Amino acid sequence: MEKDVNVIVVGGGIAGIQASLDLADRGFKVYLVEKTPSIGGRMAQLDKTFPTMDCSICILAPKMVDVARHSRITLLTNSEVQDVSGTVGSFHVKVLKKPRFVDEKKCIGCGVCATKCPIKRPNTFDMGLGTRKAIYVPFPQSVPLVYTIEKEHCLYFTKGICRVCEKFCEAEAVNFDQKEEIIEVDAGAIIVATGYDTYDPSTLKEYGYGKYKNVLNSMELERLLSASGPTGGKLARPSDNKVAHKIAFIQCVGSRSLKGDYPYCSSVCCMYATKEATLIKEHERESKVYIFYTDIRAFGKGFREFVNRAKKEWGIEYFRAKPSEIREDPKTRDLLIKYEDTLTGEMNNLQVDLVVLCTALVPPQDNRRLAETLGVKVDEYGFFEVQHQLQTPLDATAPGIFLCGCCQGPKDIPDSIAQAKGAAARAAEFIAQAGSMEAPR
Repeated sequence: MEKDVNVIVVGGGIAGIQASLDLADRGFKVYLVEKTPSIGGRMAQLDKTFPTMDCSICILAPKMVDVARHSRITLLTNSEVQDVSGTVGSFHVKVLKKPRFVDEKKCIGCGVCATKCPIKRPNTFDMGLGTRKAIYVPFPQSVPLVYTIEKEHCLYFTKGICRVCEKFCEAEAVNFDQKEEIIEVDAGAIIVATGYDTYDPSTLKEYGYGKYKNVLNSMELERLLSASGPTGGKLARPSDNKVAHKIAFIQCVGSRSLKGDYPYCSSVCCMYATKEATLIKEHERESKVYIFYTDIRAFGKGFREFVNRAKKEWGIEYFRAKPSEIREDPKTRDLLIKYEDTLTGEMNNLQVDLVVLCTALVPPQDNRRLAETLGVKVDEYGFFEVQHQLQTPLDATAPGIFLCGCCQGPKDIPDSIAQAKGAAARAAEFIAQAGSMEAPR
């Protein structure tokens, strides 16, 4: 197979990373387009993975570094696909690269600029539980390890003052004059790996999310439990910073409900709740952890054994129940859960220190815009549709465009990686069949 045929990969999470590496190793030139300042995606936010409880970033970081060092991968972070034209097998793609206001070639990632910056902002990587400066890297293992200025909150851009980061940058990397640029690429195929977002549970008033500080979603708990998180792994309640000893998980929040927008099962919630519950017990064996579930869907390799071990070895209690309301004690900030035992039909109450809502995995808001740009279809929820679930499970509804990971529906990390490798193979096969072997213009 001739080399130097371009492939565009949209999305820099674990699926996009794996697809890019596979294609580059096959001899293709890959342009990996990621809209945030760093690749890594949701997996970078996780402390450990289920069911093996391996360190998440320990698995992910080497792959991120491989992407940055691969001679056949061009990494376009802070970038979005703006337009796609051309014909099947000969796409002409325009990518909008937004300014960082920091020169990627000069920045050495020393962090002096961030230490001197006077502005603090909620850290989105830590789900708003920690803070970051107006000039920042998303997380310590970011790739590329280049700082980015948040224009909306930088004093120079908002008030015309400061520029202290520029003053203290010995590498002279800060450049307030950077502009947007359009990068044009001819590609033989496109792979979409845009990942997922999490459901906003504030619309479900009965759970008190956004009203009670000690009601968190699962990603917020993930960051609290992580050693690299805002509390260094200490399970501190947001209301008073006290360590939580009684924690309840509520499953199927925003999903599997006829009154919600997402009636489907999100696939991973039972397992990540079990993982997080186990992490809590590892931090403090005497903690009491309860999981309110609809039914346990442990379908992957070792998943059922993982749940059984959580029950027997760690003493995690599973309630087949449907919580109907959460109320807060105004004095102690403890939470009272009112629930129906769906096995007996009895109504019961449980008082806990902290409640964790296991929310649905939903499609990113940009999916519909991207689908329109690519000329492919999304389903009623906003996930990308495939041509045929059994015969062509990785092909989008337009030829030459392939899908992997959670962009086409909720799935776990192993399934996302398997799909990424399959999508890379399908893209290579498609290019060979289309005869697009000549080097692009």
